Amino acid sequence: MTINTNIVHKTRTQVVLEALRERILSGDIAAGTPLRQSALASELNVSRIPVREALLQLESEGLVNFEPHKGATAAGLCAEQAQELFELRALIETDLLAKSIDKMTQDHFDIAQKLLDKLEASLHQPDSSNTWSSLNTAFHASLYVAANRTSTMEIVQNINSNCDRYVRLHLLHLGSFQDADKQHQQLLDFCKARDKKAACELLHQHLLGSASEIVELVLRQTK
Repeated sequence: MTINTNIVHKTRTQVVLEALRERILSGDIAAGTPLRQSALASELNVSRIPVREALLQLESEGLVNFEPHKGATAAGLCAEQAQELFELRALIETDLLAKSIDKMTQDHFDIAQKLLDKLEASLHQPDSSNTWSSLNTAFHASLYVAANRTSTMEIVQNINSNCDRYVRLHLLHLGSFQDADKQHQQLLDFCKARDKKAACELLHQHLLGSASEIVELVLRQTK
């Protein structure tokens, strides 16, 4: 596989990163597979530097492990972990949303709407799954910030970091951007209407619905 490095708007590291991320998430590179920098550099027709930088980024995303005396290996996905993470999100984020709605101002609504507009625009970008994942996290956070629960938000950010690889897997296989965007807009509309019950119920359904689809995908890959 040779990467076209004549893409002016992406660095070699970005191109390598996207190629390796997709191969790990698709199962083309199986869990536990050694990721030899020299072999990958030769296969992708780049130097070892962008390969190492890409592997370090993938480590931060939970997709690569660096082990003593073994180097980098592809990390495994775990259905039980995915279920637990999204259940935690449903518990904590619905509570945050309930505490936030009454305190949200027009500025909060405007910021959330701008993020939704960017989410929709990201559908037409080359690396839509990467862009969408980041904007998705930012949108959800914009709905909770008015609660002014700094410590809880830090916990949510940590959980989201661990969820990121499962979100990417979900988007890679199901491409469910548009359905999620519709739910996001409805969620924001409920917040604007100060309909706390409807907003929290939709958020809970949204997160656990994603969990169910992700668990099915992970189980399918690990059979």
